[in-house]
Amino acid sequence: MILYEYPFNERIRTYLRLEHLLRRLGELVARTQAVDHHYAIQTLFELMDVSSRSDLKSEVMKDIERHKQVLNGYRDSPSISQQALDSCIEQFDACFAALNSDSGRVGYSLTGNDWLMSVRNRMAIPGGTCEFDLPVYHDWLHRPVEVRQRDLAQWSAEFEGLNRALSLLMKLLRDSGMPHKVVAMEGQFQQHLPAGRGFQLLRLRLDPAQGLVPEISGNRLLFSVRLMQRGVDGRLQPAQANAPLEVTLCA
Repeated sequence: MILYEYPFNERIRTYLRLEHLLRRLGELVARTQAVDHHYAIQTLFELMDVSSRSDLKSEVMKDIERHKQVLNGYRDSPSISQQALDSCIEQFDACFAALNSDSGRVGYSLTGNDWLMSVRNRMAIPGGTCEFDLPVYHDWLHRPVEVRQRDLAQWSAEFEGLNRALSLLMKLLRDSGMPHKVVAMEGQFQQHLPAGRGFQLLRLRLDPAQGLVPEISGNRLLFSVRLMQRGVDGRLQPAQANAPLEVTLCA
């Protein structure tokens, strides 16, 4: 099954983008080819751009505090494992402390690295990191794998606190939903959302064997899914057949 996720607000949209980039960065750093490490640095710059909002860290910390308050409300509940509850709260405390200990915006300290910034400026130009444009970068790409991975790990560490916090917050958000099966009649599905629930994320699973691509739109009141399929000319066109979907709404 292919999973598609659709955010209902800008905050979750930003979280998903950061999560996507952090996952990609981790995969690229672990590889050994120079071209993979080139794209790891490019991903690092994308992370710096997405996390440059001055209010991002405060939003994440507010989310952590909000979840802690909810979890503390379950104390002394006989149906809740107090050991598991304490463990979860401890994880939130550790994430909050890690973010709070870092002054300034997430990843801002990397802007003080002149070497990285010279590469960043040239990378904004198509083909701008060729050896004749940036020989110092060409030299770095030819250094031993261990050296490149050490440097990348050091730069990536600037986002470790954010990565841990987002992983925990998004896991709790995704776990809050219950999947259910629906059918898109003639390639269309729409559902009204109950008032007062404050859904933040839609998760949609499709069987790839159906050859369908969903176009999702939505807000706090409703969401709709239009299924598309490739025609004989390779272009996407609306699907007409009924198709099963798995939908999960997360609050």
